[in-house]
Amino acid sequence: MAKRNVVFKAGRYFHIYNRGAGKAKIFFEEDNYIYLLKKIKEYSAKYEFSVIAYSLMPNHFHLLLRQDAEQSLNIALGFMFNAYTKAINKKYSRSGTLFEGSFKSIHVEDAKYLMELCRYIHRNPFDDGLVKNIEDWKYSNYLEWINKRNGSLIDKKFRDKYFPEGKGYQTFVLDHLSNKHVAKMIKQYLLKLKSGEAHL
Repeated sequence: MAKRNVVFKAGRYFHIYNRGAGKAKIFFEEDNYIYLLKKIKEYSAKYEFSVIAYSLMPNHFHLLLRQDAEQSLNIALGFMFNAYTKAINKKYSRSGTLFEGSFKSIHVEDAKYLMELCRYIHRNPFDDGLVKNIEDWKYSNYLEWINKRNGSLIDKKFRDKYFPEGKGYQTFVLDHLSNKHVAKMIKQYLLKLKSGEAHL
């Protein structure tokens, strides 16, 4: 497994993301999305990590997760994405890599950045032009955040700490900030990480 600079420890939050090799699709039909969501649910219970926010899109994904156990999240996700790749290769009679290398991971500890990241993740399908209404994208937990779907892939205690009412989060997500603005903010945060101004 690839060596990482990020240290995975219990209680830490991580932005996990990746895309298809050569920017190709990683989800080919609805069953693929559902299969990975089932895997996330299965592995989150088995390896004890919490799902804060997620969005799965045709050729990439974003997950915001919290490691709750001592066992490294890196190991759990490595197994999970390997299982997904094998299932896709078998189903579509393909071989080789599906993703563009190992998944990327960023440790996030700033509360404001956590909220901006949730918004960025949930806006992603809309800002990428996949839907005209954020609520129309089924493969994220935005609907759970705004109390319009009772799914289990969400840490409701975390959500309620910042937005006890779904309408407040909906307003937060739908305000003027664009995907480009948040992407710029994330880039600035990464530069701070490199300079040592923000902590890993």
